[in-house]
Amino acid sequence: MQTVWFMLVAVMIAVYVVLDGFDLGAGIIHLLVARTDRERRQVLRSIGPVWDGNEVWLLAGGGTLYFAFPALYASSFSGFYLPLMMVLWLLILRGISIEFRNHIDSLVWKPFWDVVFGGASALLAIFFGAALGNVVRGVPLDDANEFFLPLWTNFGIGREVGILDWYTVLVALAAFATLLVHGALWVALKTDGELERRARKAAQAGWWALLPLTAAITWYSFAIQPRLGASFGARPWGYVFPLLAVAGLIGMRALDRRSLAPFLCSSLFIVGMLTSAAFGLYPYVLPSNIDPRLGLTVYNASAAPYGLKVGLAWFIPGMLLTTGYFVYTYRSFAGKVAVEDEGY
Repeated sequence: MQTVWFMLVAVMIAVYVVLDGFDLGAGIIHLLVARTDRERRQVLRSIGPVWDGNEVWLLAGGGTLYFAFPALYASSFSGFYLPLMMVLWLLILRGISIEFRNHIDSLVWKPFWDVVFGGASALLAIFFGAALGNVVRGVPLDDANEFFLPLWTNFGIGREVGILDWYTVLVALAAFATLLVHGALWVALKTDGELERRARKAAQAGWWALLPLTAAITWYSFAIQPRLGASFGARPWGYVFPLLAVAGLIGMRALDRRSLAPFLCSSLFIVGMLTSAAFGLYPYVLPSNIDPRLGLTVYNASAAPYGLKVGLAWFIPGMLLTTGYFVYTYRSFAGKVAVEDEGY
């Protein structure tokens, strides 16, 4: 049952990154590809009907983590307190920048919120990438399953690590490039004209940055975290996950750029990379970089088996309703966006 919930949490995180990832990516390229107020409104309108709904998956994933693995939730939320507060503020700033932008018609007001929207989106991508790097690398857990990480120490990898070191910064840059490409492909899919052309050009440039970054984080992840090599060596069928990522990476570049296919390949790449990390770390949910025996696993961090069984009975219908809602929403707002007098 613990393994089932581990897979469910991994899937929910992957779905969140795919859905809210293009929102963040749209924010990253917002000021790069949109030259006029009308084009900036087009970018916002491309995510306007869905951006807040996409963040529901982050709340659902956090709630599921709290229910299924309370020890992990308690340990990580105390150890990562500083970056989590920064992420919270960035989410708030990003949300109000979207909603406040058109409240006042001013030469200062709109550009200010455009910068906030772009900056908060970029920093969120970087922080989420650094968080993934910390999980893969491991944290200095003690016997009481507690740890604290400063924002940085000496940027080296050892016993006295910080949230930011050369490895987590590398993963953060890869996450930034990934979401930039993902968001650019979404904006290109939802817009037309010069804005679509510039978005596709941004996706192409981002892809060339993403390619070496993907190779680098793959190499260094296996070098830094021995658990990855051991997992893939013991269960070779798990190579299907990195193969999905490779297929998605190639498809983003090779398939028809004016179709839905590149965006779907970008989604496949994200899912492949995240599931590869989850498979490689299993059964660990938060490894220790001091002593592997101190790491949190699906067994010593989970809730009681009875609670997990009861929770699953409620989780399934809830997720079916949520999935149905999202399918309806995306079908209702399918196609190119149009800028009207009201709204974004």
